[in-house]
Amino acid sequence: MRALHTADWHIGQTLNGWSREAEHEVFLNALAELLETEEIDLLLVAGDVFDTTNPSGESQRLFYRALAGFKQRRPNLTVVISGGNHDPALRLEAPGDLIEAFDIHTIGTVRRRNGAVDVDAHLVPVPGLDGEPAAFVLAIPFLRAADLTGISFSADDQDLSIIEAARRFHAELTDAAAAKVGALPLIATGHLHCAGGLESEGAERRILIGGAHAVPPDIFPERLDYVALGHLHGPQGLAGGRVRYSGSCFPLSASEIRYRHGATILDIDGRTITATHREIPWPAPVLRLPETGITDLAGLEDALAGIETDAPEDLRPLVYVELVAEDAPTVVLGKAEALLREAPVRTAGVRIHRPEAKAEAGATPPAVPLSDTDPETLFSAAFETQNGFAPEARHLAAFRDAVGEV
Repeated sequence: MRALHTADWHIGQTLNGWSREAEHEVFLNALAELLETEEIDLLLVAGDVFDTTNPSGESQRLFYRALAGFKQRRPNLTVVISGGNHDPALRLEAPGDLIEAFDIHTIGTVRRRNGAVDVDAHLVPVPGLDGEPAAFVLAIPFLRAADLTGISFSADDQDLSIIEAARRFHAELTDAAAAKVGALPLIATGHLHCAGGLESEGAERRILIGGAHAVPPDIFPERLDYVALGHLHGPQGLAGGRVRYSGSCFPLSASEIRYRHGATILDIDGRTITATHREIPWPAPVLRLPETGITDLAGLEDALAGIETDAPEDLRPLVYVELVAEDAPTVVLGKAEALLREAPVRTAGVRIHRPEAKAEAGATPPAVPLSDTDPETLFSAAFETQNGFAPEARHLAAFRDAVGEV
């Protein structure tokens, strides 16, 4: 049996006003192709299908159209989708009675019966060639504070208590599942931050599991043969590879440009599960200009001149720009935006860096009595502090005009 682990699609994301819908469509088509060519039997989506808890109609249509495409490519495919912190948990589950008829299972919330977690609602059988279960998935969504009940916290040991509550939650649920699956492979999903995992800046919210920022990977009992996680956007393995993040679909922030985005293919041989990362090409380039360090406007113009593409606008390169403030930041920003508008790119962000101050470390300018200075001198000092260079004649003229109007 073969499975494919993916997560963190964030359908509906926009970047600096640019929709990523066309990119998501390309990615999901590539995922469908991978399901077919690799003869995948089980698809695991470990949370953050959507970027917001109120996804648009277009985002939902894209999601369900992708699921239909997956099933057309692999009619016997079992799909298990667990909710993430971005997802609309109840909305994700709403069509369950309909889509479960197509072996598509969505678990957005922790389901309980008579006060205890209902293991049957979280346990999904994966049929083998003979139609009998050949493996099971224990689908665990993003855990909110209310999901970890029965623990009282003190101010001193709150994080420890929460971690122990999470450990107990996973242990009890795994024990209940193991009693039902016997010796068959048992795979779990989850959406949280495991200690030791590498974060990316800009796209991952610092989620809490009941209040603790990160939990150790040993909260997942050894009986779980593989734990498919979502939330951290860089593909990475923990606990010897038994616990793994598949990573996000493509760069969702500037810090993700360095990642090898894709999905994880699982070869399941009894309870031995081997994970292999499979890269999926980005639907559109995501660039940092310059690649390292910062540049000036002339350098930006040269870099943009080297970008050629015949892609439609919604698949043009997304660029993050790092510029030095050769002039007032607003002036530099305006000129940069004019260059970017003329180039075949989509602007993801522009950051202006002021020149490093040349004052000696620790030196503090002496205080000057107001009677010994004047507004224009104060303006000049503030301008230089803010921008890293002294005001020019045009800046002083604008200041004098403003003073004259007061």
